[in-house]
Amino acid sequence: MKPQLVLGIETSCDETGIGLVETGRGLLAHRVFSQIDMHAAYGGVVPELASRDHVRRIVPLIRETMLAAGRELSELDAIGYTTGPGLAGALLVGASVAESLALALDVPAIPIHHLEGHLLSPMLSSEPPTFPFVALLVSGGHTQLMRVGGVGDYALLGESVDDAAGEAFDKTAKLLGLPYPGGPILSKLAGQGEAGKFKLPRPMKNSGDLMFSFSGLKTAVLTATQKADFTPERIPDLAAEFQEAVVDVLCAKARAALAQTGLSQLVVAGGVGANSRLRERLRREIGKRGGKVFFPELEYCSDNGAMIAFACAMRIEAGKAAAATGGAFAVRPRWPLAEIS
Repeated sequence: MKPQLVLGIETSCDETGIGLVETGRGLLAHRVFSQIDMHAAYGGVVPELASRDHVRRIVPLIRETMLAAGRELSELDAIGYTTGPGLAGALLVGASVAESLALALDVPAIPIHHLEGHLLSPMLSSEPPTFPFVALLVSGGHTQLMRVGGVGDYALLGESVDDAAGEAFDKTAKLLGLPYPGGPILSKLAGQGEAGKFKLPRPMKNSGDLMFSFSGLKTAVLTATQKADFTPERIPDLAAEFQEAVVDVLCAKARAALAQTGLSQLVVAGGVGANSRLRERLRREIGKRGGKVFFPELEYCSDNGAMIAFACAMRIEAGKAAAATGGAFAVRPRWPLAEIS
């Protein structure tokens, strides 16, 4: 098969991401526009505003990406786009642009699962993992452990029964009065505090399975702030203990997943994968057991078009690209990763 030039479009939430990948060469260029500043005024993502901003940004970003790579739209062989999960209106923007452009260029438009993009993003690195491996997906709304045998070969090992780790970070930050987006700010504060000065639970750490639960941890933080001796000056210590509790659970479950599957490679992907404490602990603890941990580059931890283009290119190479829709399409705001093949 001749090299395939693949455009990737990501609009699942509040980042407009465009990526361009050529099989055999890898990523040629990518661009991301974040809507954080716009949503900060509301304390969270406003779906209608997110959709409208994607409309404004998507075509200029496609032009920028193609120009940066020195390629023309007429050279494209396929267009991959996030079709779910995510915000319905935001997904529809990317899907409609992808399908329209593909129809005009007479190339296939290929729907891609957002989490598959995250899961495969560490393979964009200079030292990628090889199949099979265990993946810890810790994006904003998802905490899952998967056994990955190859492209489209995903077996769910465990997931959160309530709040995902990213949600717990954001909700706890809001509870502590931190500005949006709270998760990264909470992590920064944790670096200024000392874990252990508060005693927070490690939910389901010793449950004997690979399931997660973080809503109770958030409640424990609320209880700590309501005690008579709590003052705002103690927030960094509380943030440090909260972060350590989350990291303790994620590390314990990741170790258990590797032991259960008999595999030695762990891939960590998603926004929480950028957390420096999580990276440090996983590298140390998995390394002690003879395993190796792979993280995406920091620029690929948040939502981006590069991971969608790459996942699409990998599906094409593996002969697992979905059939072209011919312009008819639908998005899937709720779409379990285990359903794809």
